Amino acid sequence: MAAEGNASQLISIITLLGAAVIAVPLFKRFGLGSVLGYLAGGLAIGPYGLGLVNDAQTIIHIAELGVVMFLFVIGLEMKPSHLWNLRGQIFGLGSMQVVLCGALLTAVSMAFGFSWQVSFVCGAGFVLTSTAVVMQVLAERGDILAPRGQRIVSILLFEDLLIVPLLAAVAFLAPADALPVASASPWQRLGLAVLALAALVGAGLWLLNPLFRVLARAKAREVMTAAALLVVLGAALLMELGGLSMAMGAFMAGVLLSESTFRHQLEADIEPFRGLLLGLFFLGVGMALNLEVVAQNWKLITAGVVALMLAKAACIYVVARLAKSSHADAVDRAILMAQGGEFAFVLFAEALKLRVITPEVNANMTAIIVLSMALTPLVVILHKRFIGVQSVTLDGVEAPNNLQGNVLIIGFGRVGQIASQGPLARGAQLSIIDSDPDAIRAAEPYGFKVYYGDGARADVLHAAGAHHARAILVCVDKKDAATRIVENIQREFPNAVVITRAFDRQHALELIKLDAQHVVRETFESAVLMGQHAVMALGATDDEASAITERVRRRDTERFEREDVSGVFAGRALLLGNIEHIDPPDHSRDAPSGDDKR
Repeated sequence: MAAEGNASQLISIITLLGAAVIAVPLFKRFGLGSVLGYLAGGLAIGPYGLGLVNDAQTIIHIAELGVVMFLFVIGLEMKPSHLWNLRGQIFGLGSMQVVLCGALLTAVSMAFGFSWQVSFVCGAGFVLTSTAVVMQVLAERGDILAPRGQRIVSILLFEDLLIVPLLAAVAFLAPADALPVASASPWQRLGLAVLALAALVGAGLWLLNPLFRVLARAKAREVMTAAALLVVLGAALLMELGGLSMAMGAFMAGVLLSESTFRHQLEADIEPFRGLLLGLFFLGVGMALNLEVVAQNWKLITAGVVALMLAKAACIYVVARLAKSSHADAVDRAILMAQGGEFAFVLFAEALKLRVITPEVNANMTAIIVLSMALTPLVVILHKRFIGVQSVTLDGVEAPNNLQGNVLIIGFGRVGQIASQGPLARGAQLSIIDSDPDAIRAAEPYGFKVYYGDGARADVLHAAGAHHARAILVCVDKKDAATRIVENIQREFPNAVVITRAFDRQHALELIKLDAQHVVRETFESAVLMGQHAVMALGATDDEASAITERVRRRDTERFEREDVSGVFAGRALLLGNIEHIDPPDHSRDAPSGDDKR
């Protein structure tokens, strides 16, 4: 019997993993995102799909640890000083959004004919946004640490703080005979929550770093991983015992360790568990969608999803605009946060237990929450595809106008910043343009004046002073953009020396055919230098290593001549300078070029 039980559990695990492995790549292939893939995979294998796995609530409960670990990793990125700077957003913006949206959603629920008590529970469940969905979308977009992402994270943190007050409110609305006899008072719950939070802060300040120092001296990697899991799960358990959110506990633990020398190791140890459990959570949510309830009450559920999502989105947009966010940021936040969250399942279960809502209301609202979570990634994708990419704010950013520098740099990312140092040391006057407003603003504290402009446009190049420039450095990181810029420069400013960054050897050949005088492959020279150090590690002298490195460069140049069927290479300056002499080819020792297919 035990063997049969173990086999059954193993089959369930394999089924869950198989659903993820099949659904997620398929949905990402069609541009629908991983969240929708997980949800669809869960629906397919769940009790209302193929019936391969039936216990959705248990899976959701276990997989909530993925959300917990996600918040721990986010906490590691936030120093206490940074979190303190966000206090206005957390309590100001967060409370404004929750209060206004809660009142509006309660009114919408009352419009469906429910009593104010039931409407309050429904509105409170829907007002708390899904941390899992929002954080996953922000992570895929790379927006978590951006200003608009930080505002969303601040609101989510405030919503996590509302768990105790909302559960207390549900207990207050319950009939007197439904309350447990020994139920704790709201003040007792608040005191327990404060005590748990104080214990976590104390442990983070005085225990965690000494613990990791001791474990690091033991030099046992698996013990460090176990300790990382212990910290995350222990903090989550402490907060849950205090009546707070497990995710809040993990987040606070991350913040307390954000300045630790071990934070990068902790993040690396937690990351595999976080990704797997978060995917499992979305699978569980997809399995929890009761298609029988949806079929029986499809009119009410459809109307509820549309009404509640539209009302919440409109309210979030208004709050964002009142808080001085741009139209684009307000629309993005409204779309991303216009769904109910996983905490609603806890709130509805408590309300059902205390007879505040009926089983029918619980089933319908659970379906509405799950559908809203499933629709959000789809709405985000549709917004991006059909309404266009979010416009960027150009506050504090200037366009070029008759600049006079004798060196023009197009693109001021990592490559442009380093490339600027040589001309500056020579006393050159720089003109710099970039098409990323965030990069432009980031350069200001370091004394660089960067102007906004698309180097692929001839009029922008004229305004940026390309006709005065003796040298033009094309440092953008996109192949097509670099090619268009070089074409424009050679057509409009043939007297300028063009020094351009190339993605790989094929791109370098393409740029050489456009008559770019100097083409630098972005990975070649660093890789050659690594090879030189490897040769020296094998016992070669400095002179021997340098000779081998030069031979590698010459053979690479020779390959360029063989591949350059049009003959335009003809000894053109490539990589770091002119190649004056090329040894006879030695095909027996030719190694494949590392960037041929990149």
